[in-house]
Amino acid sequence: MANRGSRPAPRPPAGTPAPAELARQARDCLTGAVRVARWAAGERGRGATLRPGTTGLSAETAGRAAAALGLTPHQVRADWDRARLAGLVELHGGTARPGWRMQAWDRDDGAVLRGWVALFDAWSLAHPAPAGTDATVAAEVVEAAPQLLSVMHLSAGPVPVAMLLDLLQQRVAEIRAERCEVPYGGPPVPAVRPVSIDDDPLEELLGWALEGLACVGALVMRGGPGPQAGAEAEAVLTPLGNWAVWVKLEQICVAAQSPAGNIELSAEAMLRGCADLTPGPARAEYRAWLAARPAGSALCELLDAARGDDALVRGLAFEALRAVGAAAEPAVRAVVEEPCLRPYALLWLAEHEGRDPEQAAEVLTREEATWLWVDTAAAVADHGESRLLVRHLDSAVQGTVPGLLEEVRAVGHPRTVQVLVALAAAHPDPALAKAVRKAAFQVHTGGV
Repeated sequence: MANRGSRPAPRPPAGTPAPAELARQARDCLTGAVRVARWAAGERGRGATLRPGTTGLSAETAGRAAAALGLTPHQVRADWDRARLAGLVELHGGTARPGWRMQAWDRDDGAVLRGWVALFDAWSLAHPAPAGTDATVAAEVVEAAPQLLSVMHLSAGPVPVAMLLDLLQQRVAEIRAERCEVPYGGPPVPAVRPVSIDDDPLEELLGWALEGLACVGALVMRGGPGPQAGAEAEAVLTPLGNWAVWVKLEQICVAAQSPAGNIELSAEAMLRGCADLTPGPARAEYRAWLAARPAGSALCELLDAARGDDALVRGLAFEALRAVGAAAEPAVRAVVEEPCLRPYALLWLAEHEGRDPEQAAEVLTREEATWLWVDTAAAVADHGESRLLVRHLDSAVQGTVPGLLEEVRAVGHPRTVQVLVALAAAHPDPALAKAVRKAAFQVHTGGV
């Protein structure tokens, strides 16, 4: 295998605007989204409760916003969707409220750029595929889009749409070949039906992808909106699009230079490999591992690792999800009702919404906080030193050891007995150790 660590990181595109200028352009792209987000914040300030459904604003709410902003309901709905994708508005328990990026919008250029990148990454949601499109083929086009963008970035100028269509057809063919499965006793069978030249939908879907990327401000078209405009049509990245693609290429190169060598490991093995690293190097490993994988599969793999029996891996998985940032929010929200992940997910979401770590714990119920205390103690017992387990007592919300033991016995964590036995063995106070051993015995036997 080649020495991947010697690969140089790409240089910023020539003529890349300064961050302040890029942020100004991002704000321009999201003017409509900010406008509707501020309208929603104003409604909330007046005591109104916005409860948009999963499909967007209701007709009544969109009508009120349209009348207030001088827009059509269709424009309001489009701006609302972009505001949600950019993190300017968030849904909490079905109620809309300003996102943390909205609060930092006027003063934090970094938050603005991250918000725009979140929209850029979600271009296929901001600009849905044409009605009747095969979902599998549309997903293939979305998966192929980064390669098209990389070619446009490296070309440093307009790229003919005909060339992009050829690249798209090649990349989709590769994706389909990679998905082929070999059934028992038979030859490989393509995962999707090959299409003939006459019914190949890729030409239309390339137009959809280019329009979607244009609608979020990543590129502009010359000669028409897509392949249907004729052979003269070209696409060129905007300064924002060029910068975003460069950032992602740089992340890939950083991944190739993963100092601890965890990039090619599974999520669980990578997290175990990071267990002994200090926070800074660990975050670098998380980012390297994430940059080398499609976002969706990386999130699924991290959450699968978090569902395992090792509490240390569970905690580290959510640390890695913090390195993902806003793109992980839907996946984290989706696991809130899973008991073993709920406390971690609630804390992650609270911190993502801008709460200080000390305040974030307030989102947990007493029972959830106790469950998390036991889970963390299990990680310390399995991987730490006895003195750390004793020190972990100080972090319990109960304030007293008898109170902690009473609630720990009731919380039902599967590792309660092992944690209490380890704590009893480690604690220097004989009387306290005896009380902890008694609690462990009661949990083990089902006594009181």
